[in-house]
Amino acid sequence: MVSDLKKVIDQVSREKGVDQAVLIGALEEAVKAAARKKYGTEYDLEVIYNDEMGEVEAFEFKEVVEKVENENLQISLEEALELDSETEIGDSLGIKMDPDTFGRIAAQSAKQVIMQRLKEAERDIVYDDFIDRRGEIVNGIVQRFDRGAIIVNLGRAEAELPHKEQIPRESYKQGDRVRAYILDVRKISRGPQIVLSRTHPNIVAILFENEVPEISEGIVQVMQVAREPGGRAKIAVSSKDADVDPVGACVGMKGRRVQAVVQELRGEKIDIVTWDPDSAKFICNALAPAEITRVIVDEDNHSMEVVVPDDQLSLAIGKRGQNVRLAAKLTGWRLDVVGETKYNDALKDGYKSLLALSGVGEITATELYDADFRSARDVAGSTVEDLVVVKGISEEKAKALIAEANRHLHGEPNDDAPKESEIDDVQELETGNTEEDAVVQGEPNLGEVSEAGASDADESDASVKKISTDES
Repeated sequence: MVSDLKKVIDQVSREKGVDQAVLIGALEEAVKAAARKKYGTEYDLEVIYNDEMGEVEAFEFKEVVEKVENENLQISLEEALELDSETEIGDSLGIKMDPDTFGRIAAQSAKQVIMQRLKEAERDIVYDDFIDRRGEIVNGIVQRFDRGAIIVNLGRAEAELPHKEQIPRESYKQGDRVRAYILDVRKISRGPQIVLSRTHPNIVAILFENEVPEISEGIVQVMQVAREPGGRAKIAVSSKDADVDPVGACVGMKGRRVQAVVQELRGEKIDIVTWDPDSAKFICNALAPAEITRVIVDEDNHSMEVVVPDDQLSLAIGKRGQNVRLAAKLTGWRLDVVGETKYNDALKDGYKSLLALSGVGEITATELYDADFRSARDVAGSTVEDLVVVKGISEEKAKALIAEANRHLHGEPNDDAPKESEIDDVQELETGNTEEDAVVQGEPNLGEVSEAGASDADESDASVKKISTDES
């Protein structure tokens, strides 16, 4: 064996970063494998590393017996006494073996075992090092290309940037520097697989954290990020300090901070908006720079109808729907953006569909509309329990209205239905309304959006939430 084996172990441990105990275990296993190769599997062998001597010692153990039946595992008392004068019958005697007798083939086998264990140890070190770094950004050098994926050299390890995690229309050549997000670290048979990403939304947040001291210090927080890699990103930020403008902090003097992030993402446009705990206000901020007239919130379906001026509709939707799509991702709400004209027409058409129901006059239609039943479709989709809370509608009338609304939607006539005047006359007697009351009540405010009187429409419609331009 090598006399300065201890020095070799120390050197390899420093260069490879492998613990000495791992190397010693690999040596012991390698020498044991060599001995097995030479003598077979019937022998009782034990290999240990002698730290004081700096060598690996191999021992063959045999049981001391009076009569030898198996020479590989037993030794006679006479032979044992020659090796150890204090041995007795039944003792297990360890006989030191000379590794030089193992032969060339056994030595080659030992070398393969050592190399295999060394590689496994290096892989474990790389895995342990990177498994805790998931969610970080690393720098690397493009080393080669493999079936669309980019293999990146990270120094001690190689990482893979799959094609689906690359930004569209972004190209690299060998030797280029690449900055990417550690998406995952997997342990596979050929070693740890480090998966990188350039498209993950978190990469935008981390880049801003590196550029904006207020974020790293915890004054400004990145609340949400939505991306369409290579095109546009939206980032919502908030501030714990009322004196610190979160958007201004991220933009920086003359836009230097945001431009540094844009440059790293190869020109991807970034919208920075203020996060707000009020979902409707947050939606208005997210759809910037478009002006929002009003937002109608549907909590049950987790959706919002956003009304914008007709000349702002294309701006709110964005190119190929990109702006509203990113706003929906950013806020987590389903958004339906409509122009003022279409919204007003829809309100009028809905009210007319209520009036078209047999047995529904202006009074009943107004009560239904004020109770958030805006059209015959809303009535058809309701239950008796929903309708009986409306003023002047009994359980029997609720059933009749639901049936009539369904017939109306399917275009089925109802010749047996009472006339509108008869229904409203009965309703006036039940509720105590007079003719004057009916005239005053008249047709409800349909919530038409105009430059004057938009706030009046909101007062009569509790489910419609108007967000002024100043608030947005």
